[in-house]
Amino acid sequence: MRDRWNGEAATEAETMKLKDITTKDVKCVRPGDTLQDAARKMKDIDVGPMPVCGHNDEVVGMLTDRDIAVRAVAKGKDPRTTRVQEVMTEDVIWCFEDQDSEEAAELMRERQIRRLIVMNRDKRLVGIVSLGDMATDGKQKQAAETLQTVSEPSRPHR
Repeated sequence: MRDRWNGEAATEAETMKLKDITTKDVKCVRPGDTLQDAARKMKDIDVGPMPVCGHNDEVVGMLTDRDIAVRAVAKGKDPRTTRVQEVMTEDVIWCFEDQDSEEAAELMRERQIRRLIVMNRDKRLVGIVSLGDMATDGKQKQAAETLQTVSEPSRPHR
């Protein structure tokens, strides 16, 4: 395979560590925040997913704009009084920043998810990596294969 920008040979063996493609400086919401407050934070920083951080900034869950819409609003819950902890996903899937991006892509394919929390070896949040991060940082084939697998319905309901 050739690098189309400079003509130098690139090899499949080249690996990219997650720390090199991770979106850093990730903001958190707290379990006790209202969904309205969480939605405002999402709007202000223009994101759909936000980690939920508890005591000592430990990641205790993940909240997405879809969680707010489907798990709360669609069920008639009041976003002004419903707390993040009531609708967040507690089973957080994550990986370490020093892992190879292919390992993260494989985990995304297995779990059918589009983004992963990235931790350091002390299990502290350092960022989030998404399929988009992989695609824009030279791993288009990896991202395309992962997106295809992630996009397959987890159960037939169409």
